[in-house]
Amino acid sequence: MLTLLDQLDKGTLWRSPGGIHPPEVKFLSNTTPISQLPLAQEYLIPVPQVGENCTLAVKVGDKVLKGAPLTQGTSIWHLPVHAPTSGTVVAIEPRASNHASALPVNTCVIAADGEDRWCELTPGSIELSNHEMIAKIHGAGIAGMGGAAFPSHIKLNPVSEIELVIINGVECEPYISADDRLMREYSQDILAGIGIIHRLLAPKRIVIAIEDNKPEAIKAMQQAVSQSTLPAGSTRVTAIPTKYPSGGEKQLIQIITGREVPSGSIPAKLGIVVHNVGTAFAIHQAVTQGKPLIERVVTVTGQNVGKPGNYWLPIGTPVEHVLKHTEFNAEADQKVIIGGPMMGHALPTIQVPILKGTNCILVPSSQEIGTTPEEKACIRCGECANACPALLLPQQLFWHAKAEEYDKAASYNLKDCIECGCCSYVCPSDIPLVEYYRIAKSALKQAADEKHQAERAKLRFEARIQRLEEEKLAREAKAKEAAARRQATMTSTDKNAVAEAMARIAAKKAAAAETTADNAPVEVVAADASSTEAPKGKAAVAAAIARAKAKKAAAAAQGADDAESSQQAVSPEQNESLSQKDKVAAAIARAKAKKAALKADSDANGDTDIATDNTDKPATETMANAEVDDKKAKVAAAVARAKAKKAAAQQAESSEVTEVQSKLAADAKPESESSSIPSTPLSPEDEKKAKVAAAVARAKAKKAAAQQAESSNVAEVLPEQAADAKPDSNNESGNGSDSATDLSAPLSPEDEKKAKIAAAVARAKAKKAAAQQAESTEVAEVQPERLADAKPESSNEPDSESGDKSSSVAEPSAPLSPEDEKKAKVAAAVARAKAKKAAREANAISDANE
Repeated sequence: MLTLLDQLDKGTLWRSPGGIHPPEVKFLSNTTPISQLPLAQEYLIPVPQVGENCTLAVKVGDKVLKGAPLTQGTSIWHLPVHAPTSGTVVAIEPRASNHASALPVNTCVIAADGEDRWCELTPGSIELSNHEMIAKIHGAGIAGMGGAAFPSHIKLNPVSEIELVIINGVECEPYISADDRLMREYSQDILAGIGIIHRLLAPKRIVIAIEDNKPEAIKAMQQAVSQSTLPAGSTRVTAIPTKYPSGGEKQLIQIITGREVPSGSIPAKLGIVVHNVGTAFAIHQAVTQGKPLIERVVTVTGQNVGKPGNYWLPIGTPVEHVLKHTEFNAEADQKVIIGGPMMGHALPTIQVPILKGTNCILVPSSQEIGTTPEEKACIRCGECANACPALLLPQQLFWHAKAEEYDKAASYNLKDCIECGCCSYVCPSDIPLVEYYRIAKSALKQAADEKHQAERAKLRFEARIQRLEEEKLAREAKAKEAAARRQATMTSTDKNAVAEAMARIAAKKAAAAETTADNAPVEVVAADASSTEAPKGKAAVAAAIARAKAKKAAAAAQGADDAESSQQAVSPEQNESLSQKDKVAAAIARAKAKKAALKADSDANGDTDIATDNTDKPATETMANAEVDDKKAKVAAAVARAKAKKAAAQQAESSEVTEVQSKLAADAKPESESSSIPSTPLSPEDEKKAKVAAAVARAKAKKAAAQQAESSNVAEVLPEQAADAKPDSNNESGNGSDSATDLSAPLSPEDEKKAKIAAAVARAKAKKAAAQQAESTEVAEVQPERLADAKPESSNEPDSESGDKSSSVAEPSAPLSPEDEKKAKVAAAVARAKAKKAAREANAISDANE
């Protein structure tokens, strides 16, 4: 079985699928030698890679020489561009591109000076190393001249081993003849370039493929091969059948070798590399003469051109300039096509430049191309599938591309389409299938670019997050090291200072939290300790409510006392008619009323303390110093002590009252049991003594309650309240009317001073009464001072009654009966409990005020 190399030596060819045979019109341009055109006034050199992998080497206003590089970069994908002639850089701006869309691209505009002077060139030789040769090819900016414009230096430095090199001279487009004329006129230079390629790739075979419709080119190349210095038998010229698109890279490989390049792969993986004859010519000029790629052969053809032919055109020459010097005769709706009629594209404007991949400018007449037919519905004939050289399904690709289902189109190997136009050529419905495929490819490319950019942005974001985290950890580690060093070098004095500072900071934070939690506004306290302000906000409302409740309870107690006094003022006959049971019930009611009044006063005092604590905070608490914190701590401690004393007093009072009530109940029970027996009336003398003892107890309890209520409101006593507090006994013995208090009137300094004196007197009296009450053990041994205190309370009764009572007290006390003695003891116990409670609360209030 013959090997591939044996088959190549024999000239064996394989048939490629698909393809068409369009009419050839090469005769319009291939009959005349390659010519030159006059220099243009302005050249447009696109620099689309600037900003991506290269930078501009010139700026506006610079003088440039022919062949001078305009860009510079180090990326392998950077393809340098050079000045096509000498002149001045007049602009670097976006201009219309040589594309069907004419989208603007960054362009360097050079105004030619007409001298066309070359820059200094560095010729080379065949003795250069492979690396130096590839560097010169890269620096010359050589790209594939067949139309794809792929960087040649990349194809000349493959990773895998290359066995076969194919030099493509097929040129299957029906109008283009540039390669044909180049092979006829420059066959020796092309063979010199092929020798450099052989040096770099060291292939086993080199095949120069030419269509059999170019006999002159075949003969010229065979003669050049025979005269070349290439190894004998390594290079041959092979003529292949004329069929479009035999010049495609993958199609040509299949024809020459019978191998098919896999989808998504490249020929280098099969050990095959394909180069165009124009590329071989440019490689020769770059390596041996040092010339960069600044011009190429372009076919200018069509029936509307007066001078069709092939011309050496500098890269960047405006198409308008070329048509002007080839006697272009424009028609209405004239089309100017870049490339051949099968794979070319129409230009929206002729103000675009010639590029490295531009091989033809076609200006057809209306008889050659005709009007664009109207697109009709697909009839599913399948002709497009038969003509496809890539063995695709054009009909399915069309449906998905038209529906913008680009992902599904990609699943049918859309990327393998070479856009040859065979499917459009044979379509009976005149559907521009290639246009649909190009749009779908552009959409897929754009989506892939966006995805790639998003992935790059994600990587940058993750790298940034990681960098910030590392910096944070580094800062924390540095701070810890610095703290450790400071701790190691710190003395005991420094440590104490730090501890004190931390304590002050903690105190400030606690004060700030307390201030935030407190809804009442903080008021500024004046330097004058005697001046006070009314509470504001919620604290003021709470204090006012507490005071109202206390006064209401006091009024209720006063009403009960008045009722009691009125009962005592009843005639002796009515008193005698009252039963013992009714008297006991009245005593219990009076005790409960006084207890309620005392409880209301204590609640009022508690609310007032809270309001005062919330409203009288000094404004200087915002000062960041230790004195303010100490003062706050002292105030809080005083308030806590007052509240603790108050709670203890309430607990003691409740226990004593409970004990008294139990005694009263025990005493009342025998009386109730004996109520069925006719009660024996008391003697006038015994009844008088019992009344005196009850009056003494009531006077003491009432006096203690009045002193407590007076002392709890010392900070806000009004003139009327001070007047009520001083003559307490006169109010009970006088006309019996209560003076109204005005809560809203502010105190004068004199009245305020009087109120404070009255409060101090009340506290002293309360303490004295408590001490005296503790010494007394029985009501029967009432001392003269107590009787003197009880006198004013009984002044509201009739004068005759008062006189009898006073006379009886002045007399030596007679022994009481057992029943009267028991009642006197109960009344004394209640009085002691009230006095003790009043004394404790007075002490707590005085401590809080201090």
